[in-house]
Amino acid sequence: MQFCSNYLNFFIFMKFTVLCAILSTCILFSCKEEKKKAVATSEPITIAESVTQLYIDSSRIESFIVANKLTDSMANRLRQFYTGRGYQYAWFNNDGLAEYTDAFYNMYVDYAAYAGDSAAVYKMLPAIYDSVVTAMAFNAKDTITSTAELLLTLQFFRYARRAYAGNPQLDAKELEWFIPRKKLNLPVLLDSMLAAKEKDISAYEPVNRQYHLLKEYLIKYYAIEKRGGWSPIVIATKKIEVGDTASGIALVKQRLFLTGDLAAVDTSNEFNAALMLAIKNFQHRYGFNEDGKLSNSLLAEMNRPITERIQQLLINMERIRWVPATPTTDYLLVNIPEFKLHVYEKGQYAFNMNVVVGTAANSTVIFNGNLKHVVFSPYWNVPPGILKNEVLPAIKRNSNYLAKHNMEWNGGAVRQMPGPKNSLGLVKFLFPNTYNIYLHDSPAKSLFEESKRAFSHGCIRVAAPKKLAGFLLKPYPEWTDEKITAAMNKGKEQYVGLQKTVPVFIGYFTAWVDRDGKLNFRNDIYGHDKRMAQRLFSAAK
Repeated sequence: MQFCSNYLNFFIFMKFTVLCAILSTCILFSCKEEKKKAVATSEPITIAESVTQLYIDSSRIESFIVANKLTDSMANRLRQFYTGRGYQYAWFNNDGLAEYTDAFYNMYVDYAAYAGDSAAVYKMLPAIYDSVVTAMAFNAKDTITSTAELLLTLQFFRYARRAYAGNPQLDAKELEWFIPRKKLNLPVLLDSMLAAKEKDISAYEPVNRQYHLLKEYLIKYYAIEKRGGWSPIVIATKKIEVGDTASGIALVKQRLFLTGDLAAVDTSNEFNAALMLAIKNFQHRYGFNEDGKLSNSLLAEMNRPITERIQQLLINMERIRWVPATPTTDYLLVNIPEFKLHVYEKGQYAFNMNVVVGTAANSTVIFNGNLKHVVFSPYWNVPPGILKNEVLPAIKRNSNYLAKHNMEWNGGAVRQMPGPKNSLGLVKFLFPNTYNIYLHDSPAKSLFEESKRAFSHGCIRVAAPKKLAGFLLKPYPEWTDEKITAAMNKGKEQYVGLQKTVPVFIGYFTAWVDRDGKLNFRNDIYGHDKRMAQRLFSAAK
């Protein structure tokens, strides 16, 4: 605002200010994995490569930095961007605004509508944008144009920092998220997008595909909320079977139709076969055993307010902004609230298995590491906390405790010897970390059949350890199925080092879209959603 000496110039200047917000927003929402990313360059743009022959003076950039009191980091981004492109204009060509302006504007408006991130929004944007679009003349040499150019770039940086990498006011570590947050070089990112020279910049947005899938459902849930949401359901009868009639069944059907679990509208109070199938669909999406029964716990999930589900979607979209680029190599992903391990081969989905994670009191940590060793017939070195609180008191009560549990003293510590009753089972998978967490087999197989599987002291028990070992040792032909079985049952500990480590991500997502396109929700078993909601929504308003 400091660049205009009179109201008329101020108004024209503000038109362009809005555009900058517009353009920056647009870049935010489009990431189609199948399209090739544009590659930014730090080399000056040549005449043959340029879209325009308009150039901005470096002194004008410095004046802009001082006038707007930019932080050192933001000022350096601005300098880096224009130095890298040989000071060529980014948002204007010889005829005026570049033609991708509309795309940026529409994406910006879209973001403002669903994200509720008021800190990234110019409230006067629509009016100013309209006035810029209808401008009758364009003067490439006046101060207003250079100011608009720099404001557009500045707004992109401010916007992209939030929209692509997540809310900067949220401290991930304070929220117990120890996977390093994604870092972006914003000048390089902007240069990459602009280098595409396309109106559709959505293919170049650096956001995981899951983000867009959740966004589509968020918009649907906003529409349901606008129509009044859903009513609480009360079913008086404790046990209802197919063919029974009960008050409230019609509300259940209405609710399941709204969320796409029931295929057609049905206003009757009869518990029919179509309703049983719809309940199974709902149970699948919420992690219940799929028995088609209308239980109290199921009704409790149905009765959560639409506003709570919308917040849950926004919380998980924020987390997805944090995650680094998807590896194109083999990797493992554990989703704690889902109680699942997902295995990827060369970046492509391979298979999954049930896991048992830590209890609320012994929560599994959210972090990442690199799996380096498969250990067959492992010892279990009893952790100090378990030794102090469980094993030593048990020894005092029963002097035969160690022998009964196949344990022995190992110096000043206790370890359990290899064998079928070992707490780690027949194989463990090590990825060194400061949290002493790893993947392992378990003799307690029945726990994998439970729908809620938070039973461990923090480590992650896997339901199909032999299958996982086979996957990790696939590059080594000598490790046949028979050899793996023999090593697991040998009773003698054997370490197998991987020549190429496999990334492991231990994540925490309570909402996601599965491979069938269905929206899934899970309980916030450790309270991480609750803590994030307190910061995210108070900070956004």
